[in-house]
Amino acid sequence: MRLSDRVVLVTGGTRGVGAGITRVFRDAGATVVTCARRPPDREDPGFVACDVREPDQVSALIGTVVDRHGRLDVLVNNAGGSPQVNASEASPRFHAKVVELNLLAPLLVSQAANRVMQDQSDGGVIVMVSSVSGRRPSPGTAGYGAAKAGLDSLTGSLAVEWAPKVRVNALAVGPVRTELSDMHYPELAAVAKTVPLGRLAEPEDVGNCALFLASPLASYVSGATLLVHGGGEWPAFLAAQSSSAQGER
Repeated sequence: MRLSDRVVLVTGGTRGVGAGITRVFRDAGATVVTCARRPPDREDPGFVACDVREPDQVSALIGTVVDRHGRLDVLVNNAGGSPQVNASEASPRFHAKVVELNLLAPLLVSQAANRVMQDQSDGGVIVMVSSVSGRRPSPGTAGYGAAKAGLDSLTGSLAVEWAPKVRVNALAVGPVRTELSDMHYPELAAVAKTVPLGRLAEPEDVGNCALFLASPLASYVSGATLLVHGGGEWPAFLAAQSSSAQGER
């Protein structure tokens, strides 16, 4: 899965999951441009400052990529996230901002990237970084879960509209171990035990899946959402039965 002649843009690519995706694509030989609102802690010659919620900044970002490298082959829409706030306590502005970042911004960047890719002889690939929160209840991040569900739907629609030049797929990602994990999972070891594979994902696990979808190996895959969640979660009834059995001993 070498991509030595490909130009890749990773939004939110300077830390956390995005940094892992960036490392994987660079290890595969791709030229990677990263963007975020703030510069990374470490110098990154491929970094371009951009708030992906702002149309003018997104247009400038895509223009910069094309000016520097002459093309754009892969877009990984990774930027996103949400603080933990109960839906009953969150303000309308809070929910609007969460949906804007996790659903509308990926659409905005994808539109700009698609315009470039449609004019390229070999088109391009777009990978959305979605979440298992869009497929199951997401208490504490209800707006985020709803936005990610929308992102999965958007993936299928764009895959149809922009074919055959552009393939569009998504990754439904479960818990990932990053430098920010403790903000959402204070008890990492306990959370890992709920995953059938027995561990949280590493950022590179997500990156490897994004690389597959971007590579020629997935040339007939479009409109799909790939589950990257270690098998999901142990069913609650099994945990309840296990606890009950231990209590009887």
